[in-house]
Amino acid sequence: MSAGEMILAPEIFDRRVRQSAMERARKRGIRLPTFTQLAGDAPMPAGTEARLRSVDPDAPEAPNLFRVHWFNAADRRERVEVPAHLVLPKALTGVDAPILVLLGSYFPMIGAHKVLPAYAGLVTRLVSGSFDPERHRAIWPSTGNYCRGGVAISRILGCDSVAVLPEGMSRERYDWLERWVSHPSHIVRTYGTESNVKEIYDKCNELAANEENVILNQFSAFSNYMAHFACTGSACERVFESYRRSNHSARAVAFVSATGSAGTIAAGDRLKSIYGTKIAAVEALECPTMLENGYGEHNIQGIGDKHIPLIHNVMNMDAVIAVSDSFPDRLNLLFNSAAGKDYLASRSDLDPDLLAAFSEIGISGLANIVASIKLARRMNYGPDDVIVTVATDSARLYGTEMEAAAAKFFPERFGVADAERVFASCLAGISDDHVLELDQRERRRIFNLGYYTWVEQQGVAIEDFDRRSNQSFWREVAASVPVWDELITDFNAEAGLN
Repeated sequence: MSAGEMILAPEIFDRRVRQSAMERARKRGIRLPTFTQLAGDAPMPAGTEARLRSVDPDAPEAPNLFRVHWFNAADRRERVEVPAHLVLPKALTGVDAPILVLLGSYFPMIGAHKVLPAYAGLVTRLVSGSFDPERHRAIWPSTGNYCRGGVAISRILGCDSVAVLPEGMSRERYDWLERWVSHPSHIVRTYGTESNVKEIYDKCNELAANEENVILNQFSAFSNYMAHFACTGSACERVFESYRRSNHSARAVAFVSATGSAGTIAAGDRLKSIYGTKIAAVEALECPTMLENGYGEHNIQGIGDKHIPLIHNVMNMDAVIAVSDSFPDRLNLLFNSAAGKDYLASRSDLDPDLLAAFSEIGISGLANIVASIKLARRMNYGPDDVIVTVATDSARLYGTEMEAAAAKFFPERFGVADAERVFASCLAGISDDHVLELDQRERRRIFNLGYYTWVEQQGVAIEDFDRRSNQSFWREVAASVPVWDELITDFNAEAGLN
């Protein structure tokens, strides 16, 4: 993989291909939002809100591109100034530090924030003339949400797309894909579950032999990092500043995120540049890749393991936290089963509205919350020490997983007494085990693990691999947003859609 393939520069590569993409945009009335607009740092075009009122947020319609941001209201139709989030109190978490959880379930079409990096991956190729919707097919490798986002964005553009994901992912993911793809063959099931990312890469390498297939790999597409740095980072900043207006001594001490593709955790880089925030990466204890060079299988869907993503800024991390998949599985039962809700309703110290809002938090979000509690205990954070984290999707994507967890952990029946024990062991009684604070040597160890995937297996040049160890590389990627925005603006203008 050459340097040019490793990172897509914000420049025009092929004007003929770009012209073809503009013609498609013109015919379908597709106006592209800039990253600064999606970040909430620039106004939306005049009339955007009025046009969106009549657009179903779950429909593959072009105006929904202007909903690919964190500022959607609970009805997913209106826009809010502060992104939707929960503030988790000590009564729930058992720790003094407030935990702010941004909700990704209000994003359009897929109900998950992964539609943002999917948009970034395709739009950067469109405006640079490296994806021809008349000829190319978009290949979206992921463990579920990103490929759904890619299929949704592709539908709007009117181009062929293929979702590549492990066969063991939740039934709800596949139900959605079956409704949205143009042909059943456009869903490619690879071996395994969450930890089997290499098998996804192998299938993509096979598909790449056809020059009509363009692989939009979230694990190596730096547009993923850029979009989350700009948009998710901005959203986290807005949420924290809103909290600080009522809590003047608050400090943004940590950003906690499961790595997955390592896109979301880029928001931590932005927060660190502003507040000095520590960055903690989360992984499954059953597959402790960063923690102890380990391997295994787990079911925290959304955080593929046994590799280090190319776009993970490892040398800027401060901690690694491993969470057993048994924790989010049981918490899913606690917050979303009838018995769990009955127990929680009996607690007068918990806000009913807060408890109801947990339906907007999926399995990986629950893992992030558990990890945040672990970090708060380890660091002895106090009431002014704010932890920021995210919930990628909602519990609605994991109904079948909740049934499986009930059968696995409570084969007789999950009752109110069981819910009380889950609350005690998976929230109030969480210990600070499996937390590793990183020094430079540990960062280097984790960074080096990526060599085996990206240099030996995927062919990244060693010089390109190594330059990711320098923070100037990541600052350059983040700083490319204005140039990409200029290309997007020019693309809209030339397509006659300004």
